[in-house]
Amino acid sequence: MTSPETLKIPAALLPRDGRFGSGPSKVRAEQLSALVADGTTYMGTSHRQATVRNKVGEVRDGLAALFNLPDGYEVLLGNGGTTCFWDAATFHLVAEQSQHLTFGEFSSKFASCVKEAPHLKEPMIIKSEVGTHPLAVADDSVDLYALTQNETSTGVMMSIQRPSGAQGLVAVDATSAAGGLLVDPSQFDCYYFAPQKSFASDGGLWLALCSPAAIERIETLASSGRWTPAFLDLKIALDNSRLNQTYNTPALATIHMLASQVKWMNDNGGLEFSAGRSRTSAEILYTWAEASPFATPFVSNPTQRSNVVGTIDFSEDIDANLIAKILRANGVVDTDPYRKLGRNQLRVAMFPSVDSEDVASLCACINYIVGNI
Repeated sequence: MTSPETLKIPAALLPRDGRFGSGPSKVRAEQLSALVADGTTYMGTSHRQATVRNKVGEVRDGLAALFNLPDGYEVLLGNGGTTCFWDAATFHLVAEQSQHLTFGEFSSKFASCVKEAPHLKEPMIIKSEVGTHPLAVADDSVDLYALTQNETSTGVMMSIQRPSGAQGLVAVDATSAAGGLLVDPSQFDCYYFAPQKSFASDGGLWLALCSPAAIERIETLASSGRWTPAFLDLKIALDNSRLNQTYNTPALATIHMLASQVKWMNDNGGLEFSAGRSRTSAEILYTWAEASPFATPFVSNPTQRSNVVGTIDFSEDIDANLIAKILRANGVVDTDPYRKLGRNQLRVAMFPSVDSEDVASLCACINYIVGNI
């Protein structure tokens, strides 16, 4: 067997850019150039002054345009990423009881946060096997339905729709979905995400697109006397967001790269453009896997296969981890499977920054490796 150190993939087969990580994801060179161009006037300046606040405003306005938010919807942001937002939501989004769809590592984490919150009732949890997703069920006792548009660990995506007859808020974890999958704002009250996936920036920041009903919930719970740490206080985040700032100092480079990516998406046609790029890449990957004698899409239902994170299983006689090592040795990186899933597979990010031609090249590289080991 050829070792990863000695097998060289022909240069003609290699993708122009070999970054296929599910987060942090590929950052476009133009984003970095824009940051460097503004470096001496933007980096190292106060986040309370116009230079940075204008950039935050650019992000908020850009996201409102990208998602075609209805009147009354607002864009909130704060430090800490999605993990922080889950904790914050236990204080100012869930009033008493929530319902959670769990079908992988990340979709289960918000449910765990609620379960451990002493001031909330036991959450209602609806599970399905990995590689599939369950459906929400309307229940009069539920005041918040927690959905996940894309399960990053398994490569399952779901269409976002309000549960029929449901009266509670609909909160959507869109961490790896936002910007790469289509969504109708009328179907959610809170659509939250972080910028290190489709938005090709760094982590440590959360963003939430909130409906008037979600804003009312935040303000009502904030005035209810429920004790909340300031860092997790969504009312504080709301007030600061309206001033185009965060409660505490943000990473300025993260905001700048995020603004560049949102502008790139909007300048080229908005969400139809960015989600279309991911959809094209996904068609290439899954078509290759379905035709392959040694690979197959992990998600059996084609309608649930993610357009932004593809998971591909390999036959038992092929070592997917070895393929990932050989790819990495040749400059094609971060195709490793999600560590806790424990499957013989590769995981391929197809966020909007990834060129579809590079996905096709990746498939050719895998064919070459298998044919030479």
